[in-house]
Amino acid sequence: MSILMIEDTVLLAELYIEHLRDESVEITHVETGNAAFSYLSDHTPQIILLDMNLPDMDGMEILKYISEAGMKCCVIVITGYGAVSRVVDAMRLGAFEYLQKPFDQARLVLTVRNARERMYLRQMVDSYKSQFGITEFHGMLGSSKVMQVLYDTIENVASSSATVFIAGESGTGKELCAQAIHDISIRGDKEMVILNCSAIPKDLMESEIFGHVKGAFTGAIADREGAAQRADGGTLFLDEIAEMDINLQAKLLRLIQSGTYQRVGNAKTCHVDIRYICATNRDPLEMVEKGLFREDLYYRLNVIPLKLPPLRERGRDKLEIALNFLRTFSKEEGREFKSYSPQVEDVLLRHGWPGNVRQLQNVIRNVVVLNDGEVVEMNMLPKDFLDGLTLDEDHNGTGYEVSPQSELSVEEKPGVQAIRPLWQTEKDVIETAIDICGGNISQAAAHLGINPSTIYRKLKSWPAEAVSLPERDPLKN
Repeated sequence: MSILMIEDTVLLAELYIEHLRDESVEITHVETGNAAFSYLSDHTPQIILLDMNLPDMDGMEILKYISEAGMKCCVIVITGYGAVSRVVDAMRLGAFEYLQKPFDQARLVLTVRNARERMYLRQMVDSYKSQFGITEFHGMLGSSKVMQVLYDTIENVASSSATVFIAGESGTGKELCAQAIHDISIRGDKEMVILNCSAIPKDLMESEIFGHVKGAFTGAIADREGAAQRADGGTLFLDEIAEMDINLQAKLLRLIQSGTYQRVGNAKTCHVDIRYICATNRDPLEMVEKGLFREDLYYRLNVIPLKLPPLRERGRDKLEIALNFLRTFSKEEGREFKSYSPQVEDVLLRHGWPGNVRQLQNVIRNVVVLNDGEVVEMNMLPKDFLDGLTLDEDHNGTGYEVSPQSELSVEEKPGVQAIRPLWQTEKDVIETAIDICGGNISQAAAHLGINPSTIYRKLKSWPAEAVSLPERDPLKN
């Protein structure tokens, strides 16, 4: 463990070094602020002992430098008597602890040991983060193994100009994935043009992609630039590509293969340089087999396939994403929500989420808008969500369904009218047991764990009109 000691009084520095002689630390001593800056420009010590009163500068300047540079070290400031306000300022800048002169060896050793423990814990956290991966990647959230693989793939794919075909259920984040590929590619400074093939009528799709000239068709009152021209030098994202009319697919294939196209109503050939990313929530091979998608176009697009996992297969990512939504929406709506109750967390983790991240986002926004508090409770979840709740026993989508009236659902608290006299409850239980045993009171008593005489006594104590027993088999006792 390395320590930088910034202390202008040599005798005090020698005393501090002697106090720490048995602590297995390497100490470097400098006497001025300039000497400290020179050392910090080439080294990052784990602990810094900083005297705030230096001959050439205020120690606060060094602390600000450490804070702004994001140096991972524990700073222990050393102050004189009556410098409490400066200590507060130092703590705000990230100082770990302070020592007020004069202090003894025990105080110095304990503070240094605490700082060393702090650095050890910080190193452990950094190690775990490195081992388990990142939790956020260009707007995509999740630290599960399947997402780490996806992040790595995106980084590798981004450096290429090859066409990417993203497949995944609705709400899994296909557009976010496409945006991430574009943003970290060499085309990131250009535009990514998004074209939703399912949202545009097929009669207008050709014009949307290739543009048109004035008078090309009824309503074409001016020249219009198409998505292909706008994406020149950048990326064209064709969302829901499987919904494109098959007659237009041939023209799209020509554009992808040759980089040329013609605007509607114009014979002039235009040249473009585009990187293509496509996405679909359907099975493209099944569409090919049904004759709804051109086979040659599919293989031209499917150079690098990416499969986005549904939310139900992403383990505790569900809770990470839900917490992120909760903080974001609470800030937007001026709410105080900070966490979920254990019961709500269990629902979030075990629900199948057929609508994936989009459904989770809508549920959390509903909760935040219609409720307030610090903890989200079960009774805050939308009723339609609870009515359609399907829970997975193993948190990964291969469990069982439960009724909305299970223990995880929200039931209205019963009123006093639901309270029945105790004798009526006993009567129901005993009569049911006698009925199951075919009228045999001795057998019913044995199953109930009571004596037959207890049943006879209770039968006599109940009102005559309230007793309803099955006909007794004369051959049974």
